[in-house]
Amino acid sequence: MVSSEEVQVIMVSLALQGHMNPMLKLAKVLVSKGVHVTLATNDVARKRMLDSNISTNFISKNSPGRLTLEFFSDGLSHEFDRDKDTGTFLASLKANGPTNVSNLITDLKANGNQFSCLITSPFIPWVPGVATEHGIPCGVLWIQSSTVFSIYYHCIKSPNLFPSLENPNGIAKLPGMQELTVGDLPTFMLPISPPHFRLWVTEFVSVLNKVKWVLGNSVHELEEETVNSLALVRPIYPIGPLVSPILLGKEETIEGSVDMWRAQDYCIEWLKKQESSSVIYISFGSIIMSSENQIHSIATALKNIKRPFLWVVKASNSRKDEFPSGFLEEIKKEKWGLVVSWCPQEKVLMNRAVACFVTHCGWNSTLETVVAGVPVVAYPEWTDQPTNSKLLVDFFKIGVRMRNCGEEGLNVEEVERCIMEVIDGPGAMEMKRRAMELKEAAKKALEDGGSSNRNFDRFISEITGKPYINNV
Repeated sequence: MVSSEEVQVIMVSLALQGHMNPMLKLAKVLVSKGVHVTLATNDVARKRMLDSNISTNFISKNSPGRLTLEFFSDGLSHEFDRDKDTGTFLASLKANGPTNVSNLITDLKANGNQFSCLITSPFIPWVPGVATEHGIPCGVLWIQSSTVFSIYYHCIKSPNLFPSLENPNGIAKLPGMQELTVGDLPTFMLPISPPHFRLWVTEFVSVLNKVKWVLGNSVHELEEETVNSLALVRPIYPIGPLVSPILLGKEETIEGSVDMWRAQDYCIEWLKKQESSSVIYISFGSIIMSSENQIHSIATALKNIKRPFLWVVKASNSRKDEFPSGFLEEIKKEKWGLVVSWCPQEKVLMNRAVACFVTHCGWNSTLETVVAGVPVVAYPEWTDQPTNSKLLVDFFKIGVRMRNCGEEGLNVEEVERCIMEVIDGPGAMEMKRRAMELKEAAKKALEDGGSSNRNFDRFISEITGKPYINNV
């Protein structure tokens, strides 16, 4: 039985790396401020963590709050490939999730838990309805940029602001942001996207009337005009960057991780042996599977550039025959590069040896590279990645965009050009200066009196119903 004076929050997320990480990091911040958090996710996460020998237990160090994990069924077996058959997964989740999450909340309440707030990931739009049924005020942790939130909101509420979405070169003029082409927009709202993704955009915006708070994993100062314009129609409160404390130069207050794959930590030892600002880091996230063309072109370019590199290629996507003949044997013999199946990305980005990040531009990776002050080669593929690429290259001005060449796909010359432009090009020093400037702005936002810290305190004050006193 818990004390009636304890402030408790339940969070609901999907068991996807890019969803769980920001939710867990939000949970850790809340715990550091004295809030008790229950993080619930579909139970395939438990199996993945157990299979990878990753602990599901969390230990608080010098934190007044606590964090626990709970699991619910999405109606599918653990063996079902949710990444490959997203449509079936989302349909099963929509059919089974509301009842199972509701039953979980009922059981937790029966054990003495009283929740002041439910915080959900935006990609399960039925959760606010469950919160309403239980009389729990609902918040959404928006895990993408404020810019993407604004695009989706206006897409449904003010479709006249957009040109024909069939024309990739059409121009969208939205409040609080520079002009965007259709090709810069999130793919989920485009005609080429599967129907279940376009339906999600509509469902998410339509359910916002049941949501009291939209907390954004961003920094006000990074997207100031967009955030200010949203205040007039649907306020969003940036509380980011939600990154690990170690990336901010602080100690972790909670031990434990929900990474879905075992990281190969020996890459950190390898990085320590490299010269400062010498290593090209390449990773396209936890979902995207690189094509044979992409692997071959990147490998050939790295061989031609002959600079140290650390390349993450998922184990299921690293068949030896996809690399140029002799490539893996040569880098192993010469020790000038490292190919791994997964790595602790934040530790990599904060290492002095990293010169640039070749990235798919997922929002978590975008924030991590901003906080680390590392310039980028942006190579987006889907969802919010094209918009994040636009932010990184044209708004933040800390990188260049790498593009496919028609039906040929990614060619070697394009990879070489982009990497060398960021490392040694005429604009490289300015990109690095700008990256360091944004790094300081992001860190400052989380400090006492910073914009994100103020938004955190405001949120906690509202869910507790009394002024929040920071005694940590």
